[in-house]
Amino acid sequence: MRIKDTIEKIPGGLMVVPLLLGATINTIDQLHLSFIMNILKQLGAPKTEHGHYEMLQIGGFSQELFKDSALVLIALFIFCVGSQMNLKIGGKALKKGVLLTSTKYFSGLAVGLLLGAIFDPWTGLFGLSTIAIIAAMTNSNSGMYAALTSAYGNRSDIGGLSILAINDGPLLTLISLGFIGTTFPVISFISVLLPLGIGMLLGNLDPKISEFLRPGETILIPFFAFSLGAGMNLAEFFNFSVLSGGLTLALLTFICTAITGIAAFKLFKEKSIIAPISEASTAGNAVSTPAAVVAAASTALANGNLTQSEYAMIEKIAPVATAQISISAITTAILCPIAVIMVDKYQKNKGIYGRKEYFKRTNESFFKLKQVNKLRFYESALNKKEE
Repeated sequence: MRIKDTIEKIPGGLMVVPLLLGATINTIDQLHLSFIMNILKQLGAPKTEHGHYEMLQIGGFSQELFKDSALVLIALFIFCVGSQMNLKIGGKALKKGVLLTSTKYFSGLAVGLLLGAIFDPWTGLFGLSTIAIIAAMTNSNSGMYAALTSAYGNRSDIGGLSILAINDGPLLTLISLGFIGTTFPVISFISVLLPLGIGMLLGNLDPKISEFLRPGETILIPFFAFSLGAGMNLAEFFNFSVLSGGLTLALLTFICTAITGIAAFKLFKEKSIIAPISEASTAGNAVSTPAAVVAAASTALANGNLTQSEYAMIEKIAPVATAQISISAITTAILCPIAVIMVDKYQKNKGIYGRKEYFKRTNESFFKLKQVNKLRFYESALNKKEE
């Protein structure tokens, strides 16, 4: 059977197919069908924390790989990518990461505050709260970005993930809402940069290590994509009370963050815009942000920094915000690959190739790793320059 060949005929198939497969199985799990749960119970599967039996939560290696592995696999992916970089590409990667992270955060924050000022900040446009907007728009899907830049971008695009990963989770949202102050802990930068930095160091010190880790740039993608999908519930699309708000949130996230990211790339003379399009998404783990906000609000209430009525409102809108963010995550997971494929074709017609590294002209020769054949093989090149 030509399973791999068939999957690769689908644009972004190595990422999209496992992602949708994981989402489909998780959706079936969340239906809690009695005959499936009875089979799992007979087999001795453990109950979830909510007292159900689920196919993706049977414990052991299976659950660790298919349900809970996304972050560790993405970290390993970044490590492998770093081992294929030299210092010149590494510098570009850090620059792109800073541009993407800052535009993602500030555009999401601006839209959230603006709509909150124009409409009601709790139940504003189509029921969107400021919490839902900031949580969704400032938190991008790292796995989606990694997969798309691997297929259509260059190494410095992929390496930008080491900085972009800072916005994973509720930290920036909580800072924006003023729950934990405005000081960003330095350790947060160190923790996301270490895998890339160590991989880059080892790959440059020993070419054999670089060669050994090279397959990790592609082989890990379907695994972390499946795990990301295993956190999505397709049934949210049938909840029409939150569907309009979720789709609006998805469009705001995709359009606003893509435009600001592209503008920043053009301002700093980057030719390819694959990376800004790839990060114009909502992360699947952003659905946990409203719960984190409620927990932080509870602490603020206990400390006297929040009134009881404000806490009650936050607690009330959290479930709606969670559903809206989930819809945004699924919708942008569909929009981003389509947009990246279209932009890639447009750029190629203009003579710009997303997989190619573009540097300013220099009289000095430099060592680089050149990408060929869909990132599967590489060759070393001395004294070659690219515009």
